[in-house]
Amino acid sequence: MKRITLFASGSGSNVENIHEYFKGSKSVEIAGVLTNKKNAGVLDRCDRLGINAFYFNKHALYNTEAVVSLVNSLETDLVVLAGFLWKIPDSLLRAYPGKIINIHPALLPRYGGKGMYGIRVHQAVVDNKEPYTGITIHYVNENYDEGAIIVQEQIPVAAADTAEDVAAKVHELEYEHFPRVIEELLNKQLN
Repeated sequence: MKRITLFASGSGSNVENIHEYFKGSKSVEIAGVLTNKKNAGVLDRCDRLGINAFYFNKHALYNTEAVVSLVNSLETDLVVLAGFLWKIPDSLLRAYPGKIINIHPALLPRYGGKGMYGIRVHQAVVDNKEPYTGITIHYVNENYDEGAIIVQEQIPVAAADTAEDVAAKVHELEYEHFPRVIEELLNKQLN
């Protein structure tokens, strides 16, 4: 059984989607969800879905080995950032080399980097009249949104689309592709 640990900072819609995808799987399970926000919506989702959830603060992540120890204790095979907004520290990168992935709501390298998340990304796409946008699933390295790209999926942006319209289209791509890519990566680890 392969085990994934998810990191999330927000409502947890991707966490729930991943949970639904792997529910009943005989080869993949969610070991736990970690969040950096005490009142993140993902905590309520985890409670409702019966997923172990853990809160940590900035000190625990950046100045101690507590988060690395927790992830290790969950017997994690793959760390999945599902809407997690903090930079991953070197200690976690060293503990899980090539085993931490992220999803970004744009076609990197465009509209990535510190502070580029959520509606900010979609507004930039609309403001710059991009004909396409999409998602990028990539490995995590020491820089925001600069790790090796695993897969990109794109959709057209209509001239009349608002940032909210683009967000809805991008969320559909996330829900369709993120769990599948996680499964493919874990299957490669099994072989």
